[in-house]
Amino acid sequence: MDQSPLVEIGLPIALFVIMVGIGLTLGVADFRREARAPRAMIVGALAQVVGMPVLAFAIAALLGLSAPLTLGLVILAAAPGGTTSNLVALLSRANVALSIVLTVVASVVTILTLPLAANLALAWRAEDADVVVRVPLLDSIGLLLGIVLVPVLLGMVVHARRPQAAVRLEPVVSAFGAVVLILLIVGIAIDLRDELPTLIAQAGPAALLLNLAGIGLGLAMGVFGLGGRDRRTFAAELGVKNGTLAILIAVTVVGDETVAAPAAVYSVLMYLTAFGLVLYGRNRALLEVDGPETATP
Repeated sequence: MDQSPLVEIGLPIALFVIMVGIGLTLGVADFRREARAPRAMIVGALAQVVGMPVLAFAIAALLGLSAPLTLGLVILAAAPGGTTSNLVALLSRANVALSIVLTVVASVVTILTLPLAANLALAWRAEDADVVVRVPLLDSIGLLLGIVLVPVLLGMVVHARRPQAAVRLEPVVSAFGAVVLILLIVGIAIDLRDELPTLIAQAGPAALLLNLAGIGLGLAMGVFGLGGRDRRTFAAELGVKNGTLAILIAVTVVGDETVAAPAAVYSVLMYLTAFGLVLYGRNRALLEVDGPETATP
């Protein structure tokens, strides 16, 4: 399948800019603070790298998804939270520092876990003779190193050496990344215009179920003795995914835009449910006694 310049050039640029934006908000002190009480970070990371892919497999089996859509849903579930999750955490009166750390930790761990989850999905659906997609482990690791780890470190360097510049640049690069993501989704929708109604019908329910399941899993983390602010952080991180990364893997590594359909649909739906999470979080924050808010908008 031929890739348009929008996909071939725009996707890597958008993701690089978004990940630089994460780095601009992160300092060594954030890691130190969460390292002193690592339970929330460990629980959240496990929920992301293990819990979400398990949910994706369960939803794919429940709905009887085709092999390409199953692969796309698993890739999406294994992708880390996006930069929007940090904003949702802020607006829902959650633990913003934990949100940022989880986003970065999950982005780094994804270098290994996302290709493994994708290959497991391919092995599960190997009986579908029409599917010829592959997710090479080494190619995926190289791609994620270059477009996840490097830009995050670059942003952190700017944050450490020019903190005032980082504060000014972060909202600009985040807004730019969001605009490019919207353009990418529209571009893929145009490429798939003849198949789009069918893909929405097929991928829409799965994407919505994964989104709601992720939010529900995050809010259920109270069983580990974690407070409301941390639970809302998990809900934001698990419910607001890095759709750009999932689309990037689908169209550049896998080479099949149909695999990108769950991520494209999800990237629209998650903003609607995120708005509901913000309203819920702000109301809950008035009733909780977890301690002072990390940040209040």
